[in-house]
Amino acid sequence: MLAIFRKLPKQFPFPPPLLSSQRAPTRRRLLPLRLLMASPTAGDAPLAAPASAPAADATDAALAAAAAVPDPDAEFGFQRPELGKEKLAGTVGFHERHVFLCYKGPEVWPSHVEAAESDRLPRLLAAAIKARKPNLKKTTKLTICEGEDGTESSNGDVLIFPDMIRYKGLTHFDVDNFVEEVLVKDTEWLPGSPEAISGSYVFVCSHGSRDKRCGVCGPALIKRFKEDINGLGLDGQVAVSACSHVGGHKYAGNVIIFRSGDTGDVTGHWYGYVVPDDVPVLLHKHIGQGEIVDHLWRGQMGLSEEQQKQALELRNMTNGAKESLEETGTDGASCNPPATGGGCCQGNGGFTCCQTDLPKEKQDKSVAAEQNQKENDKESGAGSKKGHTKACSMPTWFETWERADTYAALAVVAAAASVFVAFRIYKNLN
Repeated sequence: MLAIFRKLPKQFPFPPPLLSSQRAPTRRRLLPLRLLMASPTAGDAPLAAPASAPAADATDAALAAAAAVPDPDAEFGFQRPELGKEKLAGTVGFHERHVFLCYKGPEVWPSHVEAAESDRLPRLLAAAIKARKPNLKKTTKLTICEGEDGTESSNGDVLIFPDMIRYKGLTHFDVDNFVEEVLVKDTEWLPGSPEAISGSYVFVCSHGSRDKRCGVCGPALIKRFKEDINGLGLDGQVAVSACSHVGGHKYAGNVIIFRSGDTGDVTGHWYGYVVPDDVPVLLHKHIGQGEIVDHLWRGQMGLSEEQQKQALELRNMTNGAKESLEETGTDGASCNPPATGGGCCQGNGGFTCCQTDLPKEKQDKSVAAEQNQKENDKESGAGSKKGHTKACSMPTWFETWERADTYAALAVVAAAASVFVAFRIYKNLN
């Protein structure tokens, strides 16, 4: 029996009871161990983590870092919440001449490049223009644009709008003489070899050190402009350049376009809240057709803030009237048959949109168009196959009556009444 019982513990499915020295450590005994793991001494090595822990920790850290970094486009770019929230018309300060100095690039421009001690040429030019401001014949605005030696826009070149003139190689030694000759006296500065420029010029504010919104939106717009210009084969006809602060960072992307009109005059139009998808519209409508894109328009050179608002209102009224004419067909471009069998053609200052294929001998030239229409209607009602009339809807007199017409009619009636009363009084006195 003893021999048998000695073998039972070896075959028993549960482990034998542990001695007190072999039992699991209590909370009091675990505390020093935790402290040891948290701050190992120089001679002790920390306990190794499981093999999969470093990879998981690295992934979590990367996700946390990505979540912590804000999206520049959502905060400062085309997805920012305030984009398109404010009215644009009337946000351009009055100026009659815009001078662009080609100087380095936006990546090195300080926040106030016209006042930086390290950038002597822009600083001296801005100071000279400010000092001679009372003597300038035109209100002048100075902006820095991108310059690169060896290109058409080298450092020191000066572009002047609406004069459409380029001066080459201005240095800080020549600033005072240049301002005196060109901007004060309106004569040529011969050392700069003045040359006439042509085509359209697009300037995009990309002054990121001044405002992050322009720093995010500007480069993206320039890239899209260059891609579309190349795709449309407009190289050499449309030039695009980054420029410094122009005012109104909250309207970024800010775009200025100079284009020669059909009459040869050059106007500088400012656009705000421009996104890359607007670039084809600006190229097609403004540069290609000379039409202003009203919903992006901030203003233009040569107009005050109030005049810019009035100009937009006038264009809206004109475009609204044009759309109304197109809808009613009063311009004669289209002629829709009436819904009923009756005719609707009416003369409008000798113009009628009715078309008839009656024989010429049946159309009496001595009668009005309305009588021809009546004859045509009679023949049509009698089943004649010789004539057929097409008619389009024309607005009635009360549909085209405007407020100005009402005032004019009232004035005529009042004048007639005054003459009648005066005549009656005159007769009674006699």
